[in-house]
Amino acid sequence: MSSRLSKSFFRKGSKTKDEPMALPTSTGVQSVVTLAVIGCGQRGKNYSQYSLDFPEQCKVVAIAEPRPATRKQFAQEHQIDQTLVFRTWEELLAASEDTVKAIGKRLADAVLVTVQDHMHLEVTTAFAKQGYHILCEKPMSTSVEGCIEMEEVVRKANIIFGMGHVMRYSPYSQEITEVIRSGSLGELVNAVHVEPVGYYHFAHSYVRGSWGKERDSSFSLMTKCCHDIDLLCHWFGPAKPTRVSSFGSLKHFNKASKPMEARGATRCLDCPMEKKCEYSAKKIYLEPVAHGQTGWPIKPLVDGVPDIENVMEALQTGPYGRCVYECENDVCDNQVVNLEFSNGSTASLTMVAFSSTICERQTRLHFTHGEIVGDMHKFTVTDFRKKTSKTFRPSNLGGHGGGDIGLIRSFVEAVRFGKQQILGTNVEEVMQNHLIVFAAELSRKEGRVVDCRAFEVEARDMVAAANAKT
Repeated sequence: MSSRLSKSFFRKGSKTKDEPMALPTSTGVQSVVTLAVIGCGQRGKNYSQYSLDFPEQCKVVAIAEPRPATRKQFAQEHQIDQTLVFRTWEELLAASEDTVKAIGKRLADAVLVTVQDHMHLEVTTAFAKQGYHILCEKPMSTSVEGCIEMEEVVRKANIIFGMGHVMRYSPYSQEITEVIRSGSLGELVNAVHVEPVGYYHFAHSYVRGSWGKERDSSFSLMTKCCHDIDLLCHWFGPAKPTRVSSFGSLKHFNKASKPMEARGATRCLDCPMEKKCEYSAKKIYLEPVAHGQTGWPIKPLVDGVPDIENVMEALQTGPYGRCVYECENDVCDNQVVNLEFSNGSTASLTMVAFSSTICERQTRLHFTHGEIVGDMHKFTVTDFRKKTSKTFRPSNLGGHGGGDIGLIRSFVEAVRFGKQQILGTNVEEVMQNHLIVFAAELSRKEGRVVDCRAFEVEARDMVAAANAKT
């Protein structure tokens, strides 16, 4: 394969100089930040919960959601005026444009982009061009070209921009960051970071679900672990990644691994060995809903409130009832990434499907004078010089160890005060850390060590050349 960037990463066919300004009020600071939510699924719901818990901080005033029952339920929960409830994001965008032309005002202060991955670029750039502040769920885009395009549009719009790299914003991660930045353990030399996705979580999302096929979304390192790479880069900063290598494969979730006892069954409800299979859709979805569980991972199966009847129908006819060995999935179920930084430090990331814990990252950070060992619930700091160890148990409220609420809180504050630095990052850094993930996947596919800086230069040159032709 050519040493040049793989075309599969491209769509077919330092901080910004000026801080974005808050929308003007009589005091110069937003009181209650208004939000428009595009995509009212799991991520949109999680972020929007902040407005219900802290109505003095923000309020959801407009939504766009194609599923009728989900749209109705979300609108009722947030008491949204029916004139601001839309089926598609294009309808919301058009209504906003009409409002801007008529009275010179947007429908909201900011937009939460929580649609499917392949839509992030189009939706984010459209609303950024209208001047909305943006919180975009990860990833920025499913292509290198898209990430660079989004960076350019956001910079030109001079807006507040947040990315769904929630790992940075949990109390657990932030307390570890404080220890690193304090220098009390010396210099950070090495990190060993493991993302145990969880056996049924991986089967749900990356085999049967929306992230199972690269052509429909992206490769699993990007869709699952781009915020792990972001966190590692954050911890080692200001040093930058210089070289990356990666290995991985789709080891298990394929036809070759299908048990003989399953015979010709293609759906769990028809399978003779369903009771013995850990990936049984009946065990993962139907039995829990029979006991009153209606949240994740059951909620994504239906539009509206899950019950025995509609979940059964979904398993009989929809993608979540398929045998995990008979799906069209093609993304890695195990992958390792090795990073070298500009100061000589190193890090490794392991993403693996086969674990009992669900996304409870395990991390070992090795310093010149100590170490930190953590599991997202607690971490232990050992100082070699003092010969002491102390365990910390940060608060853990909400999804991703409190990272979801930490991110939306920071984003709302950034919009409120017109200060990008409240988010602790900017679109340029976000884009660069996405490029590290693309470089790692290129390494896996081509079997070579990738120079990170050369990768970015080549990517920008290719995009510039493509733009020059159009």
